[in-house]
Amino acid sequence: MAKPADPDLRATLRGGLPDRYLTPDDIAEMFEVPLETVYQWRKKRTGPRGFRIGKHLRYDPADVRAYVDQRKYAETAAA
Repeated sequence: MAKPADPDLRATLRGGLPDRYLTPDDIAEMFEVPLETVYQWRKKRTGPRGFRIGKHLRYDPADVRAYVDQRKYAETAAA
């Protein structure tokens, strides 16, 4: 009888997010918003925290997870 595979603990810690830095396109797809919205969030400092690698904008999956958690808890507290 085959032994079930151990769950990937890193995936649990990442909350299902990829194990790489995310692009603005990834963020737009993830939140189902236009790419321009992602850039507006960055300009207004209202979305997930991003950073630059040279001329490329990237997002740490941990920061995206923290942003989502913050938004969820803010809505729960307001209700």
